[in-house]
Amino acid sequence: MRPVTRAIITGTAVSGSLDLLSAFAFSAIRGVGPIRVLQGVAAGPFGDPMMRGASVPVALAGLIVHYALMTVMVTVFVLAARRLRFILVRPLLWGLAYGFALYLMMYWVVLPARWPELFPRTGLWDVGDALFSHLICVGLPMGWVVNRALRGPAVP
Repeated sequence: MRPVTRAIITGTAVSGSLDLLSAFAFSAIRGVGPIRVLQGVAAGPFGDPMMRGASVPVALAGLIVHYALMTVMVTVFVLAARRLRFILVRPLLWGLAYGFALYLMMYWVVLPARWPELFPRTGLWDVGDALFSHLICVGLPMGWVVNRALRGPAVP
């Protein structure tokens, strides 16, 4: 498998899965289950009717949407890392920076555009949850995985 393809697939799997686990955990604290979380993801592109009832097919659509979006996010990072070689010099730092950029885009542009009555959320818990998810669960592992895929394993 080509390094770029490996970086995109692995980065999507790792960052996407950690992001979902984070969303499930933070939502569980609020009493919201995984099906409902994924229905919320599906409601983004498909509309609010996706939130009616507890539907496994809608949750599956949300899962597909989530990983599709993560694939785009990882692909952008991979392409940037290939062009801007300094990213691979400090991949964890740039992964964190990219995670922060993703947080800003999602929570201050995308979500408020879709649900202006709900976003942006500025409470300490909400911001902390979102930053943890985007920096630690998405950006940091993305930087590590992409670096490993594009540069190969570290040689002692």
